[in-house]
Amino acid sequence: MKLLLALLLLPVGVWAQTTVAGRVTDMQGQAIPGANVVLKGTYDGASTTAEGAYSFLTTEAGAHTLVVSFVGYQRYEQPVTLEGGILAVDVRLAEELNELDAVVISAGSFTAGEENRRTILKPLDIAMTAGATADIAGALNTLPGTQKVGETGRLFVRGGDGNEARTFIDGMVVLDAYAPAAPNTPSRQRFSPFMFKGTSFSTGGYSAEYGQALSSALVLNSRDQAAQNQTDIGLMSVGVDVGHAQVWDRASVVGKIQYTNIRPYYGLIDQEVDWKLPPVSLEGSGAYRQKVGRDGLLKVYGNYSTSDFSLYEADILDPTQKQLLELDNRFAYGNAAYQQSLTDTWSLRGGFSYSLNENNVKVDGAPASEHEQGYHIKAVTEHSLNESLEIRLGAEHINRNYLASQLEVATQHVQSLSFDEPLTAVFAEGEWYATTRWVTRAGVRTEYNALTARWSVDPRWSVAFKPSNKGQFSFAYGTFRQSPANSLLRVDRQLTPERAEHFILNYQVLTDRKTFRVEAFYKKYRDLVKYENGNPMTLSNRGNGYAQGIELFWRDNQTIRNADYWVSYSLLDTKRDYLDFPQAAVPYFASRHNFSVVYKHFIPKLKSQLGATYSFTSGRPYFNPNLTKGEFNSQRTPSFQDLSANIAYLPKNWLIIYVSCTNLLGRDNIFNYEYSTTPNASGEYVGRAVKQPAPRFAFIGVFITISKNKSVNQLPNL
Repeated sequence: MKLLLALLLLPVGVWAQTTVAGRVTDMQGQAIPGANVVLKGTYDGASTTAEGAYSFLTTEAGAHTLVVSFVGYQRYEQPVTLEGGILAVDVRLAEELNELDAVVISAGSFTAGEENRRTILKPLDIAMTAGATADIAGALNTLPGTQKVGETGRLFVRGGDGNEARTFIDGMVVLDAYAPAAPNTPSRQRFSPFMFKGTSFSTGGYSAEYGQALSSALVLNSRDQAAQNQTDIGLMSVGVDVGHAQVWDRASVVGKIQYTNIRPYYGLIDQEVDWKLPPVSLEGSGAYRQKVGRDGLLKVYGNYSTSDFSLYEADILDPTQKQLLELDNRFAYGNAAYQQSLTDTWSLRGGFSYSLNENNVKVDGAPASEHEQGYHIKAVTEHSLNESLEIRLGAEHINRNYLASQLEVATQHVQSLSFDEPLTAVFAEGEWYATTRWVTRAGVRTEYNALTARWSVDPRWSVAFKPSNKGQFSFAYGTFRQSPANSLLRVDRQLTPERAEHFILNYQVLTDRKTFRVEAFYKKYRDLVKYENGNPMTLSNRGNGYAQGIELFWRDNQTIRNADYWVSYSLLDTKRDYLDFPQAAVPYFASRHNFSVVYKHFIPKLKSQLGATYSFTSGRPYFNPNLTKGEFNSQRTPSFQDLSANIAYLPKNWLIIYVSCTNLLGRDNIFNYEYSTTPNASGEYVGRAVKQPAPRFAFIGVFITISKNKSVNQLPNL
């Protein structure tokens, strides 16, 4: 009987097929070739032809959602009903709005505080910024407020040191976000931008929720549930990676493994660094997403990596004398974040994170190690009291443990320095919409540091006024603090946190596809760590400083068809009296003028996206001990200039060929100068320039996507 029933139903199943067909164009009616058209949650779909046409057959029936996507355009979704026969659906795609400013202006409402100055970059922005080599910090260094410090690769924001920019993933802190690097060579952010749906970068005045960040907060928001099953393979000139996404009805898991071996590349290109074994690394990352109930979401993210390298460092005074430096690094980071609406007016979110960073170093065979680990627990509740008043309350606990040890070869004695720092904080913020043109945010953050047994209270306040439909003014003030760097706190555990006061005045004009912003700021530094009488083992918090400047930003993806570009300029005036400085002076990492132009152009007929970046940084200060006259750090390096380019080509919908090259003109950029600690026989301190490891860095990658729908590729993730 069952067999007979199956045979009777078989013709019905064969007959119940629907042909979905149509044409995909832009808002001007021009065809979009290579667009992805798929039924959401299925493998049924197709890609558009050169004329923008598509057609596919499906056995699905009933209510579904048709999804159309293409790089550079907004994702389109339309409910459809499949009842057999032919279903014609024509689609017009709007170009993607890549706002670089997160202010929300809708129906007369907007948001005050850090959001109206905070920079939002998507993975496509980061990967396709020429010269950034898909590094998050590299892309952010083209934005106003940053200084390019090429020998470190880190973020230096508004006169702040590289350790003053803190990274958060889904609101949870990362203790060390940069991979290890050889002396005077740039490091990279540990995290791939492809694992995140957005990158938020605040250069000051951020929410009371974010602590232990003196100058900047970099917030990485991991992706939500993956859209479909697919496997991604990358074959690169410096390694290989493999990733896979598996999707279920209410959950998904994404994993990626990347092996990087720079040794063959360095074997072909001469390097300034005297490598014994150039860097090799292995990294794995993964994310699990689970929908809970009606609107709850659990997000779990993890990253693990190992790397090693060795090189010879030549003595400045006598270059024939070299010492061997060997380094092995092990890093792990994981977090779990949960968010849930409790009622129509109450919501809850929170999470837990763990960080581990371990360096094992040998200098001419003498071992040393550095070990840091910590965890972070946070809970935040948000409540809308009425249409004009919202509040946010939260609490968190951060505990980090640090240990550094070194073996004295002569005595076989191990010297150790360590500290354990538990820190508990509570914060509260309220946002009040006085009218449709005025909004105010006020907050306070209170911390208790158990290491120093000290309480602190940091107020933060901002206000915004919207005089027109597109333009607005905003002002922000706040006090921010951060524990001293590990290398200092391990020497003196009673050092108090360093502090900075931020004053920011901002005006911006925002349209659908254009952004203009001008911002002035002033920062006052207090309690900076200083060497007493030049002794690095005797420390105090007597240091101070200031930073002030003006920044301009313009982004336009409307004037030139299929093009997106931005221009940024920063003027910085800063001085510090800290560490071993004999007097207040401009720190070595600060450049007065910083200018960048980033241009990206998509050519639909060639299925290619081209990019170019030009960066200019005025000379940075350095101290020449041979000069008996003049102020400390009064000398200047030559200006830094770089022209980089890249191209992404799609010969097939599932295949991408990506090529990039930095410093096309081969300029011999000098980042700094370093001098011997003792004079030579003539009484002169010998100096040498700190340069780029090589004039250029070229990269070639082939990226393949394997899926049932062969029109899917990795370009939207790049």
